[in-house]
Amino acid sequence: MRTEVQNTEPIHPQVSRRTAVQAGAIGLLGLGMNHRAALAEASPNGRGPSGTAKSCIFIFLSGGLAQHESFDMKPDAPDTVRGEFQPISTETPGLQICEHLPELAKRSQLWSLCRSITHSSNEHSAGHHIMLTGRSDLPTGFNPSKPLPTDHPAIASIVGELTTPRNNLPPAVVLPERLVHRTGRVIPGAFGGQMGPQRDPWFVNASPFHTKSYGAYPDYAFDHQERGGSDNRVFQAPNLTLPHGLTQSKFARRTDLLASLEQQRRSLEQHAETQDFDRFRQGAISLLSEPSIQHAFDVTGADAETQDRYGRNAFGWSLLMARRLVASGVNLVQVNLGNNETWDTHGNAFPHLKDKLFPPTDRAVSALLDDLKESGQLDETLVVIASEFGRTPKISLLANAYELPGRDHWGAVQSVLFAGGGMPGGAVVGSSDAHGGYPEESPHTPEDFAATIYHALGIPSVAAWKNALDRPHHVYHGDPIFA
Repeated sequence: MRTEVQNTEPIHPQVSRRTAVQAGAIGLLGLGMNHRAALAEASPNGRGPSGTAKSCIFIFLSGGLAQHESFDMKPDAPDTVRGEFQPISTETPGLQICEHLPELAKRSQLWSLCRSITHSSNEHSAGHHIMLTGRSDLPTGFNPSKPLPTDHPAIASIVGELTTPRNNLPPAVVLPERLVHRTGRVIPGAFGGQMGPQRDPWFVNASPFHTKSYGAYPDYAFDHQERGGSDNRVFQAPNLTLPHGLTQSKFARRTDLLASLEQQRRSLEQHAETQDFDRFRQGAISLLSEPSIQHAFDVTGADAETQDRYGRNAFGWSLLMARRLVASGVNLVQVNLGNNETWDTHGNAFPHLKDKLFPPTDRAVSALLDDLKESGQLDETLVVIASEFGRTPKISLLANAYELPGRDHWGAVQSVLFAGGGMPGGAVVGSSDAHGGYPEESPHTPEDFAATIYHALGIPSVAAWKNALDRPHHVYHGDPIFA
């Protein structure tokens, strides 16, 4: 049933654009949460005890991961379906995944799969909105070209609102970039929507936008259509503005960076006092001088052994940053491994997956799981990997754009990985049919996917957020997959 949309935008203190930008172009002014006390209400009549995870790392593969080439291979299907890759056995008897994910295969006792997530959209923006919000229905007036205040709220926004803050840090973070189409339009789904912009997650913009280059730069950057062109991006976080007259070359020295951070921190704290920001905004401002956050951001300065394990690239640095942020007390970190269309393998799919996408992903995710397990934090940290949709059973060639074949968009089924957070290891829930086109057993919805995250994080099944008119909006619209 579609929720009635009300105006939820509160009145904020006025602040100059310059001061807002100095906060790092990270949505700082959207962190005030004055209504939190009234938002989460539990009842003894819920679905049962919720999970005990403290945090979630939501790895989002924008563009659409091909299930046939990753976690749901069909080696016995016709050659027009099964593809070029071979399955390999994992450490879990009877469970096979793609040969180009060997490190994850070695760690299968740490993760489980749902091979039957399904929804009805084959369109990128709609698929993003569906999977990032956990709502299969599109809101009235949905615009695929931009986020709207009538959109459903993101999973990140709901988790940020309904989980207990562990310190002054923002409860929900998205990194290393907003999902932006190559044309420059912002993809909807990752924002507060009906909850209001003050409930947007905190966006850490560490990865500069590029219109024709995707993937884990510098070593794994590529273009789907192989049009050539350079990619000289530098991974840097947080994306703070430079003082007037200070160029990138002058800003290279670490001492300049730290001095600039300290100056901005003092300015923002003074502004917070004069403008009477609430304690959540002041907490967000104070993170500029929080040592653990400075450490979390400084991923390119991590020791050589750590960088080698995660990978010295945008994927490795992003997951290292996420791991450090949850260790510092952030409740949910959404990690976009590549910008919009990075995993959109319409063509040249097999060489790009084999050589450009799977190697840095396999390495970085495996390093993340190892770190969480060795630190004893895997049970209290849920890790999920999902896309906006899967890809078609039939391989096709768009000869006007690509030299080699691939697969098109397919919302009917995708595979999603879950690890930690109390989830069982080495399990498979649901299955797809013989060609990997539709769920065959135990179909699950995006609502179930979202409920799995909420449940693991201890959000009660009857929890709701309330808008400015005190109208409750319940957050569960499905059942946890592994409950």
